[in-house]
Amino acid sequence: MKTPAFFRNSLLILTLLMLNLSCKKEAKAVAPTGLQLVATVSDDGSGRVDFVATASNADRYLFSFGQGANESIRSADGKAYTIYAESGVYTVKVIAYAGDQSMEVTKQITVDKNEVIDNTGYVSAESYPGMTLVWRDEFNGTALDDKFWNFEEGNGTDGWGNLELQYYRKENTRVRNGYLTITARKESFGGKEYTSSRLTTEAKKDFLYGRIDFRAKLPKGQGIWPAFWALGANIRTTPWPFSGEIDIMEMVGGGAGKDNTVHGTVHYEDGGHKYIGGSTTLTSGDFYDKFHVFSVVWTERSIKWYLDDVQFYTFDTTGANKDEFRRSYFLLINLAVGGNWPGAPNAATVFPQKYVIDYVRVFQ
Repeated sequence: MKTPAFFRNSLLILTLLMLNLSCKKEAKAVAPTGLQLVATVSDDGSGRVDFVATASNADRYLFSFGQGANESIRSADGKAYTIYAESGVYTVKVIAYAGDQSMEVTKQITVDKNEVIDNTGYVSAESYPGMTLVWRDEFNGTALDDKFWNFEEGNGTDGWGNLELQYYRKENTRVRNGYLTITARKESFGGKEYTSSRLTTEAKKDFLYGRIDFRAKLPKGQGIWPAFWALGANIRTTPWPFSGEIDIMEMVGGGAGKDNTVHGTVHYEDGGHKYIGGSTTLTSGDFYDKFHVFSVVWTERSIKWYLDDVQFYTFDTTGANKDEFRRSYFLLINLAVGGNWPGAPNAATVFPQKYVIDYVRVFQ
């Protein structure tokens, strides 16, 4: 018995429809590709960061902002923002989806909140008998004044000669509300695990003799090494230590006996590298707790070191073997991480660490 044409045609159509549905069911979405994440950190101190994620074929995105649990946001257009409550380095993750296919990227961002700085501490005099204020930087602008200051970037040679562990960057320096702040962060950059900043007045401002006052609040912790110092202005033509070095203030952090102690030192050439200096320790608290003023009074016969206008060391610069100290010097401010003196940070070292400077003043 032959099947009527009507039934044969209906059976054919039904079979084609089933095959078509089967093919559609088995088809998979094309996976997203080329995912990129751009983060714009607000510079107004609010902690706001805006994100834009883009990927080919993506139909939705999921952001995680690195602040802990329950802080993910879904976005159809790849745009999102969050406001961070605290300064720090955060790892942000975004996942791009296309159907049941996905890809993800992560990005580290650094947030600096407009933190209120406690100005408690010693304040030095505005004038001294027989001296005139010849130069000052009170850091009252919104950026480091490049008429006076240079950034030195990178890790130098052998970690700036000290086996330091950080990579120096401009981004770790901020000038706001009358303070210069250098922040040391635990973050990977330039092949190093930490970042910080190093500033100099080389070829812009140098000095021969006088009183230098430096008001600052110091960071703390194992491996943390803030310094304010000076190098001979002829160092490019007369190699160190023949050019000389005056360390006005160094602190080698690491707990009791370290976070409360600062050092003053000179380096020079006398039949080989010579160095000598003194130190002073607070009777209570750490240099992290409040501002102090670190000073030297430098004449053609001596260099004297002061903490809050109390002398703690003197060095006799007379004699032909110490002529390095009868030449001009430029200034340096830096916050090192690690090195052959402090050693590396340990599990107890907290990051970020901030080195807050109120002013530098020179009297002659």
